[in-house]
Amino acid sequence: MSDYPGIDYAGPGSQVNRDVDTGIRYGVISMHSLNPDVIYDAQELDYGTAHCPKCGNPALDSGDDSIPATGDREDWDYKGNDYACIDCKYTFWSDSAFPDEACGWSIDDGEYKVVNCLDNDAMIIKSPYYTMAQFCSPCVPGAGNLDNACAAGIPSYCFGHDWFDGNKAPYPVFLVATGELVPAESEKVPA
Repeated sequence: MSDYPGIDYAGPGSQVNRDVDTGIRYGVISMHSLNPDVIYDAQELDYGTAHCPKCGNPALDSGDDSIPATGDREDWDYKGNDYACIDCKYTFWSDSAFPDEACGWSIDDGEYKVVNCLDNDAMIIKSPYYTMAQFCSPCVPGAGNLDNACAAGIPSYCFGHDWFDGNKAPYPVFLVATGELVPAESEKVPA
């Protein structure tokens, strides 16, 4: 564990990448550091907003009031009824409205709020846990780099032990509510 906290590229007093209620920084960690089964089971994929497959303009839900009723669609190319494009006068199913691959992902399970960050990282913006970490590079100013735990670093939201292989985080885990150290299951001493 390093003793060098790094540079706060967000600047003094900045609220960037920080929970304004708690003062805890957002934590950033490589997806490769996490147990893939846990992270992939928890995430919700984001396919963006619906777009017309013909022209690429934003699509409307076919129940939108600006879409003509079925009987008034004589000049429409009616192919389905999930979405519609006013410009093309075309209706289509949802499988045509979204890309085949997700454009991102997130987790919001009531305990954690996490979003994808950069190419292959997770940014934890809410968690019941925190750790001390070095500042991130200029890419995520003001956040904590969870891949570089640092005793002299900044409090940063983190994942609990159960998100890692062997159920043990590579950094000390503390409870946000009390500041208590949370030992991994393998570190607990029987009473």
